[in-house]
Amino acid sequence: MKVRLFRVVASEGTTEYIVTNDTTQCSAEDAQKVNATRWKIEQFHREEKQLTGLESCQCRLNRSQRNHILCCMLVWLTLATMAQQKNQTLYQVKSGLFKDFLMQQLRTPLTVF
Repeated sequence: MKVRLFRVVASEGTTEYIVTNDTTQCSAEDAQKVNATRWKIEQFHREEKQLTGLESCQCRLNRSQRNHILCCMLVWLTLATMAQQKNQTLYQVKSGLFKDFLMQQLRTPLTVF
């Protein structure tokens, strides 16, 4: 298998290497663009797993699993929208939601008998 190795120098002087088996990429800039796209996809999957409970699905039926995945994606989209509006990270927004809920419950506790 043929691969290409690109050496990329970052703005702060650090060196990164990109290895790809896509031989159509002619320059390091092309490889950097593709690598940046892949990184965004990796970041999305990591955030979705960590913030929405995607991995905690215990459903057995395909339909139920798809519903769970869709709900998790909607939660991620809502968090991303809120984060953009508040100019915060998704992690800050999620922890802020818990903080607001906890403060509200401490002010006026919900008593259930």
